Formats: sequence, structure tokens, C-alpha cells
Amino acid sequence: MTTDTPMQLGMIGLGRMGANLVRRLMRDGHRCVVYDLDREAVQELEKEGATAASSLHDLVDKLENPRNVWLMLPAGVVQSTLDQLAALLDPGDTVIDGGNSYYRDDITRAKQLAPRGIHYVDCGTSGGVWGLERGYCLMIGGKEEAVARLDPVFRAIAPGTGDAEPTPGRTRTDGTASQGYLHCGPSGAGHFVKMVHNGVEYGMMAAIAEGLGIIKHADAGLRSRSVDAETAPLREPEAYQYEIDVAEVAEVWRRGSVVGSWLVDLVADALSRSPELDDFAGRVSDSGEGRWTVVAAVEESVPAPVISAALTERYESRGLGEFRDKVLSAMRGEFGGHAEKAR
Repeated sequence: MTTDTPMQLGMIGLGRMGANLVRRLMRDGHRCVVYDLDREAVQELEKEGATAASSLHDLVDKLENPRNVWLMLPAGVVQSTLDQLAALLDPGDTVIDGGNSYYRDDITRAKQLAPRGIHYVDCGTSGGVWGLERGYCLMIGGKEEAVARLDPVFRAIAPGTGDAEPTPGRTRTDGTASQGYLHCGPSGAGHFVKMVHNGVEYGMMAAIAEGLGIIKHADAGLRSRSVDAETAPLREPEAYQYEIDVAEVAEVWRRGSVVGSWLVDLVADALSRSPELDDFAGRVSDSGEGRWTVVAAVEESVPAPVISAALTERYESRGLGEFRDKVLSAMRGEFGGHAEKAR
């Protein structure tokens, strides 16, 4: 046990992140009651020391007052779960939403629970499946009283100072940001910061992918190209005759480069296992945060062209631009170009 203030927490949702949050908390000496529709996930954590619950009602019954209940669920089922859970809770209890809910929903949910004296805390959680060992970066919203009471929980989940060097010139010694968690403001503020965090991630991922794509095609001068009125020629093919090992580029970028990052680490690992990335479909989902970030940028009148473009690239990866491309092809063919006909 490392914490001197052990707490009890109920965890609803035992996917990869939810389960590892529980494991990290138990390592630090906290007690966890766990529930998931997947009974096997519950049983696995029970073997590791968690208290199993068979239902929401059972979970609430097994928690001491004031109760702390963490929801680690897809955004689409948070409201229905919260509605069931709220009916079982008492004044002074706290609900923490650690998933990727829309921050505006947090504002509504906090107002929903306030008349019953139930605290609502939104907690943007970043760390993925690697957070068990590395810790999770936490961006927290809610009233000061509720957030402060949960500090031992947040401290156990967060990475602490880790391997990060102190920020040069930083003189502030109070606060928790240097420990990897931050109370960002009132209800919704945590998920707002996490929303923008994920939008930034979209842009960073897109830039890395585009850069490696350019390197992958640095041998364009060695390839035969169509010669027709509709295809721009490669003016200097001798300037593009490099057959560069992209996997090795990703590996070298990990070491000492200014673009070295966790994202590059992930790419390097994927390329080492699948050099042509044949194991990947090229289809990229968006769970909402990028969209919401772009909406916020528009409403704040803040230019965000990189994040906006990265979001639309994800749509493109799912074939959602196919009809648009057919329209372009049709227009090109109608005024004399050589449009590609359907086969």
C-alpha cells in the first residue's frame, strides 16, 4: 500500500481502460467494487482483489457512504446508466464520468443531480491500454468540494512526475498539473479540455501519417506513370528515386527527434510487425471529440484548419467521400475531360 488515505470506489464499465483503472487503484491500496454486463470481466477483477457486483443496485449496496461511483462507458450509454444509478444514490454521493462524454452533457447532468445533492465530476482520461503502467493523464471538471475529496483517487491513477523533465522556467510549486492531473474548472471543463486534447491528437496523427506517406512514395521517379492529358507528369523523376525503409524512419524518429512522441512509438511498433501495414484496413473512426472541437472552434471564431482537415480525412478513410468523388468525376467528364467510368 502506498496511499495514506485509502478510499473505496465503484467502477461501472470494465473495458480495457476501466479494468486497468481498477488495477491501478488497487495497487495503490484503494478498494474497488466492480460491475459490468460482461460477467467474465467482473470475475477476472474479483480474482485480483476487487469486490464483484451483480447489478447497479448491488454495487451501490456494497459502497460505503459517501459513495464514489466511476462510469467508464461509451458516451452513448452514459445517460441511461446515470438515470438508473441516480435513483439508487444518496445526497453526498459522487458520480465520476471518466469516458469521452460531450462537455455540454456534463453541464446538463450536473444540473440533473444537483437537486438531489449528488455531486457530478467529469474526468477526461487519456492513457489508453498503456495507462496501467504509465498512468493516466486526467482533466477534471466539477465543484471544488467534490474534486478535492477525490484527490487520493486521482493521484493514484495519474502518472505522477514520471520520466518527464521539469519544465524549464516553471516556478509554480502548487497545483497538481506536474503530477499528471488537473482540476480544470466547473462542470464540463474537464471534458472540454479532453475534447480539445483529442482534436489536437487528430491533427498530430494526420501529420505523422502524411509525412510517412510522402517518404513511402519517394520512389515515384522509379515507377511508370500514365501519360495522358489528364495526368500531370512528374517533371523531374530523377529527384524521386529513393527507396526508403519507412519502418526504420519511424524508429529513428523515436530517438532524439523533435517529433518523437508516443504516437510515433505506436507507428514504429505497427511498422515493425507489418511493414506494409497489411494488417490495417485504413479505416479510421472518430468518436466525437474531433467534431466537437471543430464546433467549439467555429463558435469561438478560433481558426483550427489542421484539426478540421484531420477530421475530414477520417471521414474520407471510411469511404464517405465516394459520392463526392463521383460527382467530381462526372463534372470532369461532362466538360471534356477523361472521367473514369464505373466498371
